[in-house]
Amino acid sequence: MSLEKMRIIAADIKLAHSVFALPFAILGAFLAASASETGISWGPFSAQLGLIILAMVLARTAAMIANRILDAGFDAENPRTSGRAIPSGRLARRDAIIAWVVTAILFLVVCALFGLIYANWWPLCLGTPVVLWISLYGLAKRFTQFCHVWLGSSLALSPLAAAIAIEPSSLTASPAIWLLALMVLLWVAGFDVIYALQDVEIDERDGLRSMPSAMGVAGALLVARLMHVASVIALLGVIWVVPQFGSLMLAAAGMMAALLLVEHLTVRQWGTSRMALTFFTLNGVVSCLVGLVGVTDIILP
Repeated sequence: MSLEKMRIIAADIKLAHSVFALPFAILGAFLAASASETGISWGPFSAQLGLIILAMVLARTAAMIANRILDAGFDAENPRTSGRAIPSGRLARRDAIIAWVVTAILFLVVCALFGLIYANWWPLCLGTPVVLWISLYGLAKRFTQFCHVWLGSSLALSPLAAAIAIEPSSLTASPAIWLLALMVLLWVAGFDVIYALQDVEIDERDGLRSMPSAMGVAGALLVARLMHVASVIALLGVIWVVPQFGSLMLAAAGMMAALLLVEHLTVRQWGTSRMALTFFTLNGVVSCLVGLVGVTDIILP
């Protein structure tokens, strides 16, 4: 595949949006390492963390390429998305499929490295179902209004997968990792409901079952608010069970709640006209804030 096609794909899937899940993967890795008997051994841990970051970027890239392939027909009929690479003709569907296969294989190669280097074969064993799950979420809106939950679960796998890569037993030793995954699921599902407000009429026309098209805008926004309230509660649960977390992490939870409130007030005031702020900026800040503060609290005494 040519460099130009790779550039088109990278621009189309917005590689920078890996920021939504990556901080939580890193935080999950730190939680797993801190819960292990040996604690954080910086030499091996740093190398493992590098592999986790690479795997995360590859997994997210594969998922987004798959989404573009699955949605190409619908995207072509939607004025908001008709300029994407496949419907606009800048990228052939065949080239996108090749890119997905290559990216998925590279993801599995990185998973295999955990077995070859650290004798941890769980990432490779679970890698195939994970990459399929996150790649097929674009199908969900064809048959269920809970498609947003599927997307949320896809990103919620990030702290779980990172924890397994560091220490598989951490999932039974640390309930905080599961609570963090629940927080991510609810947070992502909530803001994806808001994102879907842009296409209510298109979804209704095409028979796609997003929450706004299935239950109306008011009902969908109520569900999004409840999801975001529950996500903050889940984060408070994480803080409750992790001894290293204290006032700094509580402040981060408060800031997260404030940012989500601003997100909903922005939608209420301006609708979808400021989606760049509502969807990307505010949620990017939430992710980086919680991830950075969580890691800082674990590292610092």
